[in-house]
Amino acid sequence: MDIKAYIKEVGQRARGAALAMARAETKVKDKAVLAIAASLEHHVGDLFDANRRDLEAGNRRGLDAAMVERLELTQRSISAMADGLRQVARLPDPVGQISDLNYQPSGIQVGRMRVPLGVICIIYESRPNVTADAAGLCLKSGNAAILRGGSEAIHSNQAIAACIHRGLKEAGLPVDAVQLIGTTDRAAVGELLRMKDCIDVIVPRGGKGLIERITREAKVPTIKHLHGVCHVYIDDKTIIDKAVAIAFNAKAQRFGTCNTMETLLVAEAVAKPVLQKLGAMFREAGVEIRGCDATRAILPDAVPATEEDWPTEYLAPILSVRVVKGLDEAINHIRQYGSQHTDSIVTEDISRARRFLTEVDSSSVMVNASTRLADGYEYGLGAEVGISTDKLHARGPVGLEGLTSQKFIVIGDGHVRE
Repeated sequence: MDIKAYIKEVGQRARGAALAMARAETKVKDKAVLAIAASLEHHVGDLFDANRRDLEAGNRRGLDAAMVERLELTQRSISAMADGLRQVARLPDPVGQISDLNYQPSGIQVGRMRVPLGVICIIYESRPNVTADAAGLCLKSGNAAILRGGSEAIHSNQAIAACIHRGLKEAGLPVDAVQLIGTTDRAAVGELLRMKDCIDVIVPRGGKGLIERITREAKVPTIKHLHGVCHVYIDDKTIIDKAVAIAFNAKAQRFGTCNTMETLLVAEAVAKPVLQKLGAMFREAGVEIRGCDATRAILPDAVPATEEDWPTEYLAPILSVRVVKGLDEAINHIRQYGSQHTDSIVTEDISRARRFLTEVDSSSVMVNASTRLADGYEYGLGAEVGISTDKLHARGPVGLEGLTSQKFIVIGDGHVRE
């Protein structure tokens, strides 16, 4: 295959489809999204068969447990994809919304209209659900999508893409509005990163190595986060059972996600009762604790934490634990070692909660909630194409609004400038 020619053709077809998507009516876009959801549920057998091929190939290649977990499709995950698409269809269409329309001294009206970004390229690894999530969000926001999944999920992604194309055809929209790159050749990624004439924005979802490469090589704007070093801080003014439940869920609900807690910070005044309870729970769940000296005084079986542990995203059943004097030390730790992804405080003190919300500079900051809730579906966005820790354009889970921009509109009646 001539990779350069193939990717160029994909880009040109996407650019053409983006014009059709930009003018598509809301009811047509919703029809496509709902038809995709129905197709996923109708073709569950095809999805399982394709996913089985990927899992078998992954086992032969020796994929690690976290990668296999992200790769596997289950009845629950397929239902979640369909439910997410239906939630997207129920959301208000941002395209064409006009805001801040006001008269100016000259008599003209000036406002802003929300418009699609155009062609969005999502480059991702492992998780086949991204194929459906990204397609639904891009279609509802009036964009065309180019999807490049990882080689480990090629068959699963192709089966999901077939469902997407059925939905587009049923709604009378161009199938080129969502294109899955059909080659696993890594050279295709390099071509996509340079295609600034056809692609408006690239969203990488995957490991740190993938995102670093895209950040380094891309000639197209990106929406990204490098890694998720998420924290939960348990304050001394807390309800211990509540704090224990939140911290355990933040780590043990799933190990291999970017919103999983990687470091637990505990105020020294409640460290003993909190860590004794959590230590037993994490031990039973198979989580290795790497603790500071104060942590190890309470949990003697904890592994000594090193300086390298605090900024590490494990994506595995490993947890760093540090006992701190209080809120100030916790905030300073997060500033030094965090990745500006998601951080949470567990406290019954409203003043401390407000300080944490104000002073922790992350894309999601939480009070009395598990970091695992930092997710487009949980935030009411239907799904997400990724989570951004950038500060420009989009921040946090990127849903419909994050896939649009605004342009100024001016309404006059023969007005000219004097």
